[in-house]
Amino acid sequence: MAKLLYQGHASLRLQTNEGKIIYIDPYAGEGYDIPADLVLITHEHFDHNAIDKVPLTDRTIIIRSKNALIDGVYYDFSYFGVHIKAVPAANKNHDIRECVGYLITIDNKKVYVAGDTGPLPFMEELGKMDIDYALLPIDGVYTMSPEEATKVANIIKPKHLIPYHMHVGMLFDINMDKRVTYENTMLVMPGNVVEL
Repeated sequence: MAKLLYQGHASLRLQTNEGKIIYIDPYAGEGYDIPADLVLITHEHFDHNAIDKVPLTDRTIIIRSKNALIDGVYYDFSYFGVHIKAVPAANKNHDIRECVGYLITIDNKKVYVAGDTGPLPFMEELGKMDIDYALLPIDGVYTMSPEEATKVANIIKPKHLIPYHMHVGMLFDINMDKRVTYENTMLVMPGNVVEL
């Protein structure tokens, strides 16, 4: 069974059933002790791209937003049975030409990692995709507010919502988390592992 380690802020580590390791937006928290097979970067802000924290090998694949979004085209990637589709991410603080989210299919589970974004029209399409887990940012300064994230979740209709990117300069803020009222919201704190 695939696993998701929430490291804090917007940093995640996924592990496939076969033991392949995927880091997403490395920056915060602990859990950088296993060499990466794949690293995904949603955009180049410092709090999303601390690749130097990740143990790399000569086989590690790194996908940055500039690799996933080229001239307005969002690309798909497949490695070791994991499918990654880049999708739009943007708001007044994040240029749609430079930022992406990722829709990741891992061991037959669909995980939407939104990156730093606000509500976007394309999210209605996600509502037709039977998303298992959606990670939506909720800091209300650089990304959506908890209330906006709740509205987006009601459009996407994931089986599980994991709020993240909660407070500028903090790993986690339970008070922000509690403001999300989507019925299938999970409280996932830094260091927690979710079996997908």
